[in-house]
Amino acid sequence: MTTLNLVDWTVVGLYFLVLLAVVIAVTRRQQNTTEYFLAGRNVGFFAIGASIFASNIGSEHVVGLAGQGASTGLAMAHYELHAWIVVLLAWVFVPFYYESKVFTMPEFLERRFGPKPRWMLSLVSLAAYVLTKVSVTVYAGAVVFSTLLPDTFGSPQNAFWVGAIATVVLTGLYTVAGGLRAVLYTDSVQAVILIIGSVAVTWFGLDRLGG
Repeated sequence: MTTLNLVDWTVVGLYFLVLLAVVIAVTRRQQNTTEYFLAGRNVGFFAIGASIFASNIGSEHVVGLAGQGASTGLAMAHYELHAWIVVLLAWVFVPFYYESKVFTMPEFLERRFGPKPRWMLSLVSLAAYVLTKVSVTVYAGAVVFSTLLPDTFGSPQNAFWVGAIATVVLTGLYTVAGGLRAVLYTDSVQAVILIIGSVAVTWFGLDRLGG
């Protein structure tokens, strides 16, 4: 059974302290709605790129897709082959949104076509994101809790629910408190951790397989 030692807990604690420090620093800089929703329109390229990466790569990939490949021998990577669409979005569509001075895509549609398309896109996007992205990410994170901390909260089932609820609450708190800049900066930290962790998983996985 996998258990966490003092070093593991120290690393986890430092990780959350870094995120907390980033959120506090960013929150103090909020001055207006442009700063809150668009990060003042002056964030560097690294933070933007890292945020896009971290927003699209998460526990559902490290836990879900890697687990699928390990259990069946088939890597579920066909969806990731369409990452070029993100590049298309950046080079073709983003300039239009930027020149329009809008905060969200639904707001852009409202200016172009009226209020009805705005509400339609908002509701469809929210429902689709919760059902296809957020739910899977929360579930994968909860699986990590139930696997690594099976007895910490009494039982694996309790650890599962603690992980799911903690993931939603903590993410919601720093997003609401810090706005887009907090999301960008915390995603930058998480992108580095994701890359290091993914390399480690690949290295140890191939080593265990004899590769």
